[in-house]
Amino acid sequence: MAETVNREITLKELAVKLTEWLSYLKSKWLIIVFGCAVGVGLGYFYASYKKPKYVAVSTFALEDASGGSGLGQMAGLASMVGIDIGAGGTGGVFQGDNLIELYKSRTMVQKALLTEMDFQGKKQLILERYLDFNNLKQKWSSELALNRVDFQSGKDLHLTRTQDSIIGEVVKAIGINNLVVTKPDKKLSILKVQVTSKDELFSKAFNDQIVKNVNEFYVSTKTKKSMQNIAVLQHQTDSVKRELNRALSGMASLTDANPNANPARQILKVPSQKKQVDAQANTAILTELVKNLEMSKLSQQKEMPLIQMIDAPVFPLNKISTTKIQGMVAGFFIACFLMSVFLLVRRGFLSMIR
Repeated sequence: MAETVNREITLKELAVKLTEWLSYLKSKWLIIVFGCAVGVGLGYFYASYKKPKYVAVSTFALEDASGGSGLGQMAGLASMVGIDIGAGGTGGVFQGDNLIELYKSRTMVQKALLTEMDFQGKKQLILERYLDFNNLKQKWSSELALNRVDFQSGKDLHLTRTQDSIIGEVVKAIGINNLVVTKPDKKLSILKVQVTSKDELFSKAFNDQIVKNVNEFYVSTKTKKSMQNIAVLQHQTDSVKRELNRALSGMASLTDANPNANPARQILKVPSQKKQVDAQANTAILTELVKNLEMSKLSQQKEMPLIQMIDAPVFPLNKISTTKIQGMVAGFFIACFLMSVFLLVRRGFLSMIR
């Protein structure tokens, strides 16, 4: 019962305190109104001069063909509930969150930035476009070392220390402010790549290029081992085929050299028989190599991941902007809140020093 009484007294004290604060704020209504008017004006000017941002969005589906049958399908279903059944080879390095991190890696972002694109008839690196609309070159005008940096010479990825440092900062800024890669649905293999910037041309160009680079890298990585096997088998097949042709040519040459060989002289048949044995052996080897080569090509086709583009950015891009009314309303509430807090803090401070 005592605790209930104490609680009621505390709530009453709080209600009294709130009433006092409201009464004090009412007595300062003129200052608050003035502050709100200033906030509305600042919100109006902020919305007037704030540049809109343009959003380029790409969505695509990834299907790893190597996990499309048998144990691979079971592994895919099990992975959805967090179970790993070890379906050897059906996983892969670049899946799920790993693929998202690949988009944010410096290698992929840098490669996209150092790609030359056509911006309204003007050939320019995507990186230079970024530096232009962010006015970074003007900020560097006082620094001679930065002002003379030419990124065209770095397209082959042989960068100087200064170039490398600048690109590192740009990559970091893009990862924080411009590039967002997500999976809209955790159960689906659909990725969404979003690039937001103040320059519409940059947003679309950078989005298109980084999606292209990452997808090409993903496909080449997934099929690298099988491509190496095919290259080895193709080299062996070509070598055996050359030896077979050489043996067949040798047999024909010996026949032409001795068109009417004496049957009683068996030694004349030895060179021809050797060439025939070589031809038969090479034919058997070639048959097996061709069979293995075709099987490897078929396996490589099965391992080739399917990347199906769902949506690609097109002009005009979606524009995010703050209207003047939104700026004024936001300025009003922010200013009202800040003025109220300022007055209450000032009142509490004055009551303490008295």
